[in-house]
Amino acid sequence: MAFLRTLKTSFTGGELAPELLGRPDLRAWANGAARLRNVFIQPTGGVTRRPGLRHVAVLPGPAKLIPFEFNTEQTYLVVLTDQLLSIFVGDVQLAQMSGPWTADMLSQIAWTQSADTLLLCHPAMPPQRITRTGASSWTVVPWTFIRAPFHRFDDASVSLTPSATAGNLLLSASAAVFDPLHVGVRFRLGGRRVAITGIASPQQASATAIDPLATTLATTDWEEEAFSPVHGWPTTACFHQNRLVFGGSRDLPNRLWLSRTGNLYDFDLGTGLDSEGIEFAILSDQVNAVRGVFSGRNLQVFTSGAEYVASGSPLTPTSIQLARQTRIGSPVARLIQPVDIDGATVFLARSGRSAFAFDYTALQATYQATDLALTARHLFAEPLDMAYDQRARLLHIAMADGTIATLTIYREEQVTAWSRQETAGAVASLACIEGTIWAAVQRLGSTRLERFDATLALDAALDGTAAAPTKSWGGLSHLEAQSVGILADGANAGAAIVSGGAVNLDDAAGATQIGLPFAHEIEPLPPDLNAATGIGAAPLRLLAVTFRLLSTASLAVDLGSGAQPVPFRRLGTSLLDTAPGAFTGDVRLRALGWRRNAAAPLWRIRDDTPLPMTLLSVTTEMRTTD
Repeated sequence: MAFLRTLKTSFTGGELAPELLGRPDLRAWANGAARLRNVFIQPTGGVTRRPGLRHVAVLPGPAKLIPFEFNTEQTYLVVLTDQLLSIFVGDVQLAQMSGPWTADMLSQIAWTQSADTLLLCHPAMPPQRITRTGASSWTVVPWTFIRAPFHRFDDASVSLTPSATAGNLLLSASAAVFDPLHVGVRFRLGGRRVAITGIASPQQASATAIDPLATTLATTDWEEEAFSPVHGWPTTACFHQNRLVFGGSRDLPNRLWLSRTGNLYDFDLGTGLDSEGIEFAILSDQVNAVRGVFSGRNLQVFTSGAEYVASGSPLTPTSIQLARQTRIGSPVARLIQPVDIDGATVFLARSGRSAFAFDYTALQATYQATDLALTARHLFAEPLDMAYDQRARLLHIAMADGTIATLTIYREEQVTAWSRQETAGAVASLACIEGTIWAAVQRLGSTRLERFDATLALDAALDGTAAAPTKSWGGLSHLEAQSVGILADGANAGAAIVSGGAVNLDDAAGATQIGLPFAHEIEPLPPDLNAATGIGAAPLRLLAVTFRLLSTASLAVDLGSGAQPVPFRRLGTSLLDTAPGAFTGDVRLRALGWRRNAAAPLWRIRDDTPLPMTLLSVTTEMRTTD
């Protein structure tokens, strides 16, 4: 009979996929767990119950959230819903105005920012400029090009014949060229521009000469604006080396356009001077629809089939070089923009089953894509959106099943740890503003704007105070008819049903938190008996488990009986009807009985009590016999 004592000091391996339960030889095993739900993993190794979600507003419908930083002191949350733009500062809505997008377009909208201007892109919508002109004064207007890029969409043999060289004229085509949507679109004949004013037929249009034409003879040297209602608009955009970069469009999905240096509205190619516009297609042996452009060490281009880098210092028409680096591919069903984490660009895979870190390696002088979800593939279910909290080093990815996969990432210390956040609803969009994660959550048939709040321990929650203790608390119409959890004066006051937008407490309280309860779960991996005793399936007896806690007010542990975990409460800290004190130290719990299933967890924490819990380490004592 052997006595074993194991010490687990870190959970920085995160929750491991069930397929890895037979791999105690993996490095991640020592710091991993079988289940980590509704907890955040600290970069230092501990796990803590996640914050609750504060209710901010009920939105008109499905939403896309975008952070907007006007300056170092003013940040805003931009909320896009069906044909509406809403501006929030903190929990207050400052402005609302109409926009040309629809609810169906939200999943494909891309954005980028320069100074006080936010640029929105969608293949079916002219790029929109959102500009702050005052604290509560905002404008939404189409992006106006000084000189737009041009492209030849029709066969090279098709000719156009102008009826005049100036003023109003007719354009006659040798084949079907014109569409009613061409009205307002510019054509270029021999480098001279005309604007279409009317369509008589697919082969004839009226136009106005912007530049005097060289001749009235038929010519095959013509092209039309690359972006238009006929052929679609840019898919995505970014700013790089003082140029505006557009990636892809509806009819030109594999093309890149770079504006002139210092002039974000001018895409004229000119004569190829260093400061003039740049345009080229991504050609290879696979489909390469551009799904993201990102300004990093180089201009990074993420396509549906591969990842590319455009190099050149600076980028000029003659120095630019495009090279494929990896073959992962980005999602097509929706546009999810990459984020920067410690110098690496994290993007989501087209497969919907992973996230990759795209990073330059000096040793090989190339970029590599590292799979961040190799050990936690089960947490991925078709990503919808993601946001990175740099302060806490947490990457949150909203999934199609309504959950959030949260990655604690600290690249310098090689920490890559996943956990899952679950709520009574479905998270559809995320944004991070100054360390606060905002979420659009579908609950009870509507979309709610909520944010993680470290002062709350419930979801869709509100808190409040009263001048004098009271039993009735209102303002809860967003939770009508729901069973809610209650914290009254810091103590768990059980549950109640919201009726008429209010709840009634058994005892009067001067301060409350009221919202939807959620449970956090921590379950360890099976013990590696083979490494400790040389006997992999020996009967074992759990003697005791010691939990080292930090500022913890509630702990519920199951030591293998399979019953509902019983809340632990350190005696003598408080009365049952008052707020428990935060406990820091060791809690040693004893266990009874022998076990023959070595794959079953030795202990399990599960607690829906809306009070803080932080677990730093676990010491397990057991005996084994053959």
